[in-house]
Amino acid sequence: MAAAVLVPLIVFASLFGIIFVWLSTRNKERLALIEKGADASLFTVKKSHRNNYTLKIGMLAVGIGIGVLIGSLVETYTALDEEVAFPSMIFLFSGAFLIANALIEKKQLEKEEE
Repeated sequence: MAAAVLVPLIVFASLFGIIFVWLSTRNKERLALIEKGADASLFTVKKSHRNNYTLKIGMLAVGIGIGVLIGSLVETYTALDEEVAFPSMIFLFSGAFLIANALIEKKQLEKEEE
């Protein structure tokens, strides 16, 4: 009974401790750099280095959804088994949408450079 309470408490305390130490160390490093006269622009993320994670995750989710749908259709209307149809279509469409995402990000990067 005590373990059921202590385990989550220890997990959350550990996570809080790790995040607190990381944030405080990062803050101390930044303050030390500023005191030495370093430029504050070191801490800003440049536009060309940011990734559009929401687009990537959204396209992956759409690819998985279409893969499940097409896998169901392939399994119903062909001689392929369910064990083959679903994973193959999920991986196929997920990969296709991630490749499309890479092409979109490449086009956006080229557009920003102009």
